[in-house]
Amino acid sequence: MNGNEAAASQDAAGAARQAMLIVLLTAATMLAFAANSLLTRLALQTTAIDPTSFIVVRLASGAAMLALIVMLQRLGLPSLQKSWPSAVLLFIYAVAFSFAYRGIDTGAGALLLFASAQLTMIAYGYARGERASLPGVLLALAGLVAFLAPGASAPALLPAGLMTIAGIAWGGFSLLGRFSQDTPVGNTASSFIWALPLALGLMFLQRDAIRLDGVGVAYALLSGAVMSGLGYAVWYWVRVRMTAIAAGSVQLSVPVLSALLGMMMLGEHLGAERWLAGAAVLAGVAITTLSAARRARQRKG
Repeated sequence: MNGNEAAASQDAAGAARQAMLIVLLTAATMLAFAANSLLTRLALQTTAIDPTSFIVVRLASGAAMLALIVMLQRLGLPSLQKSWPSAVLLFIYAVAFSFAYRGIDTGAGALLLFASAQLTMIAYGYARGERASLPGVLLALAGLVAFLAPGASAPALLPAGLMTIAGIAWGGFSLLGRFSQDTPVGNTASSFIWALPLALGLMFLQRDAIRLDGVGVAYALLSGAVMSGLGYAVWYWVRVRMTAIAAGSVQLSVPVLSALLGMMMLGEHLGAERWLAGAAVLAGVAITTLSAARRARQRKG
């Protein structure tokens, strides 16, 4: 084997190792995002911690982890003037998400969060003149309506509404991050840091309802520092190394993983009609995402 062949072989081996690393890290981050739903549901269903305390611990630990990553990578933090809209949306998401999980199953909550976030971003694209698959949007909306329709396994209206609000806020947070000129990790770190005073303000207002619990606090620390802070940092590294279609597609696994975790850890169960409705939502989002990406490529071509 000559020098050129040896170099080519080493390059191929290096590319294969990086591809495997991307696959493993992608799977890990999707599992981490799904675990956020499980940990929140576990804390609020099986421990005495109240939602506000969970929010504060989650945001504080997430902010600490992200600030550490920013410091180690020597990145800058956006100013408060740039960060406050994202911080407010993150706070709204965290509050609605946590309070919703007092009364909705893990998988159902994750599906509503994902669907409302994706539909918010799709609606924003339509408002800007972007065009995607109308059948895909209609299928996702029809699946969402069917999922929420009255029935034995239908989620309660108030928690479902709160999770929808959480999804809309998360969709807005994602859109702000997409158009930000700052680094994704720095932008997210700043949002967590500035959302924390809002959470502390909520804790003051809810001071008579505060209930701390050691196991609940541990769940919140895991959710904030590991599944959110570290999870987002790893996802940002992975996302720039895959296509937009792949990045959008793999996120479809999060509601499914959340439902499976809820079944394994909490014995939750979704009826067959909810699984079918959820599959319709995910299929509609997938069709719309693929259609939008294809049209974007055609415009560039």
